[in-house]
Amino acid sequence: MPPALDPSLLTSRDSGRPPRWCIGIDGGGTSTRAVVADTAGRVLGRGEAGPSALGQGAGQAWRHIAEAIADAGVPDLELADCALGLGLSGTGVPAQLKAFVAADPGVARFALVTDGLAALLGAHGGQPGALLISGTGSVAEALLPDGSRRMVGGWGWQIGDEGSGAWLGQQAMKLAQAAYDSRAAAGALVQAVWQQVGTTREALLGFCAQAGQGGYASLAPLVFEHEADDPAAAALLAEAARALEALAAALHPTLPLALAGSIALRLGNRLSPALQSRRVEPQGDAATGALWLIQQDMNPA
Repeated sequence: MPPALDPSLLTSRDSGRPPRWCIGIDGGGTSTRAVVADTAGRVLGRGEAGPSALGQGAGQAWRHIAEAIADAGVPDLELADCALGLGLSGTGVPAQLKAFVAADPGVARFALVTDGLAALLGAHGGQPGALLISGTGSVAEALLPDGSRRMVGGWGWQIGDEGSGAWLGQQAMKLAQAAYDSRAAAGALVQAVWQQVGTTREALLGFCAQAGQGGYASLAPLVFEHEADDPAAAALLAEAARALEALAAALHPTLPLALAGSIALRLGNRLSPALQSRRVEPQGDAATGALWLIQQDMNPA
């Protein structure tokens, strides 16, 4: 049996209406993914929409959640008849969490955790384990045998999330700015950033003023593309791998470790042999973990 989750990890609401559908939601700074099932657990469809990270606004989060559910293509589905398991970025900021709960459009029921915890539940089927995530953001989380959670990193793209897509994009932009000032060489990576963003001071400043998490993450592919022909890009990827190594090493010394997120998967083979020996393939994704969460919330052992 999986351990019972520490209740302090969840934010729940139950209208008392019996739901007709159970839905798992994985919402981050780039996209929202939904998996729709009936109350017997049969998966009926999957959908996707824009970002639902709470830092981008509660209204947008609920709108994109609804769009992702609609994209699954399940006939006659109404939000009022849905039980939602929600794994969303930004739930650790109290004001953002409060605003999201207050904006509830009237779903039958929901259980809300961080997107990292939802991914952790999906990766290990609700069993104890560790997860290193690096996509738009980065975090390492573990579900311990007593049902508690340990988290390392995940401090947000503005100041942390080292080794993530947003972090790589920020570092690439810093290089582009330094090269504009003649403080760094204008290598292949810098040239690619200038081509995508613009070559003037105004263009670089304008991008940074409106980029946000997703905008910076959009520059991360350039770093990978130019690893072979630009030492600066190779150095950034090496630094990102070291940052992810540090997150995983600080998290837990023995639990099985799964990787999730496009950046973690691309850098996974650069982790140390000690971490490689603990790696396991994820059983499911964050949306699957969020679906498991609401199913457990509705049918506790």
